[in-house]
Amino acid sequence: MREVRALGAQHAWALERALLADGRTVFVKQASRPLGDVFASEAAGLRWLGEAGPAAEVVAVSPDLLVLAWVDEERPGAEAAEAFGRALAVMHRAGAGAFGAPWPGFIADLPMDNSPEGSWPEWYWSRRLEPYLRRAADAGSLGRADVALLERVRDRLPELAGPAEPPSRIHGDCWSGNVLWSGGSAVLIDPAAHGGHRETDLAMLALFGAPHQDRIIGAYREEWPLAAGWRERVPLHQLNPLLVHVCLFGASYRDGLLTAARAALDAA
Repeated sequence: MREVRALGAQHAWALERALLADGRTVFVKQASRPLGDVFASEAAGLRWLGEAGPAAEVVAVSPDLLVLAWVDEERPGAEAAEAFGRALAVMHRAGAGAFGAPWPGFIADLPMDNSPEGSWPEWYWSRRLEPYLRRAADAGSLGRADVALLERVRDRLPELAGPAEPPSRIHGDCWSGNVLWSGGSAVLIDPAAHGGHRETDLAMLALFGAPHQDRIIGAYREEWPLAAGWRERVPLHQLNPLLVHVCLFGASYRDGLLTAARAALDAA
């Protein structure tokens, strides 16, 4: 690589823009400490999503380096949002063999258990809620009453989850910062990809807001209609990213987590 330009740092890696000898511009993540399978997992997820959807191209990967094709970003417009909504629905509908994935998962640099287990409500609790709930409680970011509130969600998950759906091919961390607007649509980066519930990606887009969100959802629903009650289930699907944020950043996200848990319980 030549003409490397630093772009800052995030979690346990430095970010760079570089020019390769063959003239290609690339985006580079360079590990600042041993990361195990973190980059291999991200690369596997991007390639899997890219089979059916708008994911960034993986150029190279090693335990301490991830290189992606550079994405020239542009200002998002309503037409691009609609194109992305349709593309997201197509990617979701490509499906997955089970809830989970055949590679070890990570969200940021936190481990994410991708082992399959039963129905989506069972899998969501055991793989996406309970591990981070225990981690946050052990760190002192959540108290006993907080844990008890989330356990009430656990007890009612089969009721709260809505109609059963087959596993969808989801990004898993689909907040607006992981959606790069380019080429009249969008490109997905930084996935925690797995077979999951498609409403999870849509709830994540809503968590911190996305440009032209109504246009994204409208086009998505035209391509693949959502089950009745999906809006009321948004807080349920936001519990995982909010728990992850409590684990990563501490109790500042506690109130948002508890608000979402109460809203999920009240929705049924």
